[in-house]
Amino acid sequence: MRGTLKDLVRKLNAAYPAPADKDWAYSYCGCAIANDQVDVVAVPGDLTNRTGARSECYAVVWRYNRLGAYTMLDAIADIAYATKTGQNSPLNISQLGRPTGNIPIGVGLNKFGAMGGFDRANVYPYTAGQNNLSSIVPPWAHDGGNVKLLERLQDRTMRARIRKDMLTPTTSWDNEWQEIGGPHDVLITAVNNPSLLPIQGKRLDEIAAMWHEDAINALFDILVKDSAQTSVAVFGMSEPDVRLALTQPWVSVDNDASGTSPEGILGQEHPHPRAYATFPRILRKYVHDEHLLTLPDAIRKFTALAAQREHLVDRGVIKRGMWADLVVFDPDSVRDVATYEKPNQLSVGMRWVLVNGVPVIADGRMTGAKPGRILYGPGYRGSGD
Repeated sequence: MRGTLKDLVRKLNAAYPAPADKDWAYSYCGCAIANDQVDVVAVPGDLTNRTGARSECYAVVWRYNRLGAYTMLDAIADIAYATKTGQNSPLNISQLGRPTGNIPIGVGLNKFGAMGGFDRANVYPYTAGQNNLSSIVPPWAHDGGNVKLLERLQDRTMRARIRKDMLTPTTSWDNEWQEIGGPHDVLITAVNNPSLLPIQGKRLDEIAAMWHEDAINALFDILVKDSAQTSVAVFGMSEPDVRLALTQPWVSVDNDASGTSPEGILGQEHPHPRAYATFPRILRKYVHDEHLLTLPDAIRKFTALAAQREHLVDRGVIKRGMWADLVVFDPDSVRDVATYEKPNQLSVGMRWVLVNGVPVIADGRMTGAKPGRILYGPGYRGSGD
């Protein structure tokens, strides 16, 4: 949802709204809730860079009894803003681990923020997140949408200004370039332009060497050649932070990934391994091998806790009258296979998977059944509205 709002505003050539622009907030967030049937809405700081504007969006979320999903970077400022303005409503910290060092802050904020609703977060078991490559560019360069962004990247003066902002430490925007160790921490996961397929799965420093230019110029050139549609994995978290997050009882697990497949058109992409391996990785690494979590704790974070956050009252636990979304696996054999280098690999050990009581994997094989159904949120007004 965060990306949807961002793209929608930019495609409409909208300038960033002023903090008091409630019409913008109610229009876009309300439309997203009602028409996209989403139950969690996230508005990123790099869209508005204005705490007040984000909070106006969340006022709409709260009105519909939805969950406001903040990034950890936005949360520090926005929790203080919500407390100051008396908005005590549920907040969910998404991507709790980014950047390195923010999870200990989040754990500390939990005690402060729980009274104001900050008692929930989610995380995935990797030290790299995924985003658009264009998110590394400062927010002002996006004004007017991708068309204007690409124009600026092809203007020498504007290009120099963007470079300077990326190289300047700041707290005024989410400067990912300053959060990583260097260009090796940026991995190209998906491109839109077929001519760029050779760089898919490569690190930014490798590409810069191939193209005989520095890494920032290579980044700019990728954006121009790919019409700012490139996806990347960014290594901006630490393993100790991930482990700390996983052990918090109020932190659930998400994979933060779109649907994917090792076959067909989706198999041509180079996704983040979390798309295939988030849950088996936790079961193998953090439960079976390292004993960081117990098996019941991990299952709760995957199922009941996540369902509660999404207000799915008839899912998430095994109980009479609930929908039978079930997975049968061997705790000793389940493991992740997908890697950053070769992500399009299915995990192993999931013998049976039932969706709404119908097997979609039976004895380790796909059945071809498609029993899934749309889950509408409380703000849904119907397709004819």
